[in-house]
Amino acid sequence: MFTGLIEEMGTVRSIRKEGGGVRLEIAAAVVIEKAQIGDSIAVNGVCLTVTALGNGTFCADVMNETVTHSTLADLRTGDAVNLEKSLTLQTPLGGHLVLGDVEAVGTILSVKEDGFARRVTVAVPAELSRYIVKKGRITVDGASLTVTDEEPGRFSVSLIPHTIEAVRLGRQKPGDRVNVETDILAKYTEKLLALSDNGGRARCPGRDRADGSVSEDLLKENGFWS
Repeated sequence: MFTGLIEEMGTVRSIRKEGGGVRLEIAAAVVIEKAQIGDSIAVNGVCLTVTALGNGTFCADVMNETVTHSTLADLRTGDAVNLEKSLTLQTPLGGHLVLGDVEAVGTILSVKEDGFARRVTVAVPAELSRYIVKKGRITVDGASLTVTDEEPGRFSVSLIPHTIEAVRLGRQKPGDRVNVETDILAKYTEKLLALSDNGGRARCPGRDRADGSVSEDLLKENGFWS
């Protein structure tokens, strides 16, 4: 799990295609401090496992499934990538909870200057829009950002100068592809609502009262009353 706060931009040192996928070698500094083989590092928002550590580099194996459903397929030697090491219980949660599981590849529609900020609009599959809300959080290439506007099939974010310098999105242009992950809380909420009854109340084993009230017997049946 990650926070969406990019720690550094690394550089793709090499890309080696293998029968079962791709092996990436990435030059980095911050994320490999105290790193060990088996640790998780998000690369452009994709959670990857460190398989080897070298002098200022780390390697990760990317299976074909991940290559196919993310922008890692677009990477070339020398490209900059957003990097974040997985969080610990001591990590400040300055962004939001990010899993590193890319849901869709979006396409940048426009990049416009807005005072000292930069407004970026991204197209995404329409079915993803139900998880995106204005002023909510979204992850673009691993960076936790605030949604400034949303409509079916697209959303916008605004980058302050620090973010423009710190993440890949500050360098990208219309037509570029980006990895997108929505807020996990929206998906859990949808799941809970799907399991609720017509009145919107979560199902509770043993409850059959029409008014949805809770009885002493129900509490006892479910371990809340001794």
